[in-house]
Amino acid sequence: MHGILPWHVWIIIGILFIIIEILDPAFFFVALGFGAILTGLLSLLPFVEASIPLQIIIFAILSFVAFLLTRRLGKKFLANTGGETNVFALKGKEAHVTEMIPADGKGRVKVDSEEWVAIAEDKGEIAIGAKVVVLDIDGNKLVVRKDS
Repeated sequence: MHGILPWHVWIIIGILFIIIEILDPAFFFVALGFGAILTGLLSLLPFVEASIPLQIIIFAILSFVAFLLTRRLGKKFLANTGGETNVFALKGKEAHVTEMIPADGKGRVKVDSEEWVAIAEDKGEIAIGAKVVVLDIDGNKLVVRKDS
């Protein structure tokens, strides 16, 4: 044995990059990890093993290609696939008026099991018990329209 060989170094660097990617999932270090591991495997070839500058060039090219491929995959994987969350998830939901909404004033509506301050979209009056639909959120108030 000659001690540590260049391909050992590339494989170790690749594994370290992949571990870093696990700790910081940004789809950046995984590309460097793939580039280093593939460079390590290619450096087993006799004509690549003898040239460290060639190995560095191979690493740069493979990492760049892996970066382009994993970036596209990462964007698709990390894309927002869910709907609205938190208070914005109330948009489009049906509610019931629990306190009259006066013209140009505030009343209260119940959405699911929560009660909210509400204002009418058309600034008209909405009576207690009326069905309304949540159109928007304005600060801590729901903007509602009487359901037809």
